[in-house]
Amino acid sequence: MDVGFAKAGFRTAVVAELDVAACQTLEANKDLIGHTGSAQIIPTSVCDLNLEGSKSLDFDVVFGGPPCQGFSVAGKMDPDDERSTLVYDFMRLVKEVSPKSFVLENVKALAVSDRWERIRRKIARLASEAGYATALIVLNATDYGVPQARERMFFIGVRKDLLAPTDINLRNSVLAELQEHKALHPTLRTIIERFGPSGSQGNPATCTAKIMYAKAPILRKSPYAGMMFNGAGRPIPVNGASPTLPASMGGNKTPIVDEAEIFEGESSYIERYHAHLMRGGKAKTGEAPRRLRRLTISECAAIQTFPANYSFKGSKSSIYKQIGNAVPCQLAFVVASSLAAILEKCEASKTLVAAE
Repeated sequence: MDVGFAKAGFRTAVVAELDVAACQTLEANKDLIGHTGSAQIIPTSVCDLNLEGSKSLDFDVVFGGPPCQGFSVAGKMDPDDERSTLVYDFMRLVKEVSPKSFVLENVKALAVSDRWERIRRKIARLASEAGYATALIVLNATDYGVPQARERMFFIGVRKDLLAPTDINLRNSVLAELQEHKALHPTLRTIIERFGPSGSQGNPATCTAKIMYAKAPILRKSPYAGMMFNGAGRPIPVNGASPTLPASMGGNKTPIVDEAEIFEGESSYIERYHAHLMRGGKAKTGEAPRRLRRLTISECAAIQTFPANYSFKGSKSSIYKQIGNAVPCQLAFVVASSLAAILEKCEASKTLVAAE
C-alpha cells in the first residue's frame, strides 16, 4: 500500500511492521514508499504503537492492512484468531491521531460474510464515534489495470468536520473518483514475456518445487480448476489475468504456467491433458514435463505491480510471502489518488467558505 500512496503524493511518517524481513525490505525502499523518517525501520507491533499527542501534527491519512488470515476464506475464518482483533488496534490509532482520513484494507470476506457482521458493525461504530463518515468498498484489482483477479475490501473514512460528509455522500464521492481510474489489465503472457524464460538472465529461476501428476485427478469443467497436479499451486491461463497470488507461495503452492505455450507458440499442454482426462483417459504419473514450471519472484512482483526497481530482502520463501501479502501497488495508487482528490475538494471548499 505504501508504494501506491507514495505514487499518489503521500509521504509516510510512521511505519508499523512486525515481520523482520518485511522491515528490511521497507528499509531498502524508503524512497519508493515515500518514508520521511530518519530512524531505521525495525519490527514494531501496531499493538505497541502509541501516538497519543499526535493530533496536533494534522496527518492526512492513516492507512494499512491489518493481518487478514483470521477473516480469509482461505484460512479457518476463526473469530478468536488474535490477528482478527488487530482491526481494532488500527481504529485505536485512528482515534489517537485523528487524521483527516483513513484507509483500512482487508480481504473481501470481512466486508460480505455474515460471520463478520459483528466486526463490521463495531469498526463502523468506532469510526463514527471518532468523528468519521465512512464507505465500505470491495474492489477487484483487474478493473484498475492489475493483471490479477484479487478482490479486496477498503474501509475508507473522512473526518466529518472537513466537509460534513455523510456515509452515503462519501461512498458516492469515492465511487465517482474510482471510476476515473478504470483500466484494462495486461495478460499474464505479456507480463512473463517481458522477463524471458525461467532461468534466463532477466528471469532467474526461483521456485524449485517439482510439479507432479496427481494420481487421482480432481476434474472440473475448466482446465484451470480442480487438481490435475499435486499441491495447491494450480495451473493458470496465460491469456488472461492471474488468480489471487497467495502468501503461501514459494513451494508447491506457487502457481504453474506453460512456458512452451508462452515462448514457443505451442498449444497449451494443460488444456490438452485436461481434455484427455475428460475423455476418460488414464492419469499420468511421476513428474510433469519441464515446460510446466512455477512463477518466479520477478513475475509475481510484476503481477502485484511492484516497481521494477523495488528491492526485496530476506529468504526466497520470505520474499514470496511478502509479495503474496501485499496490496497490488497499482490498486493502492488508485485508492490513494481517489482519496487525495476528495481531500483536495475538502480543502478547496474550506478555502471558499473562508473567503466568503
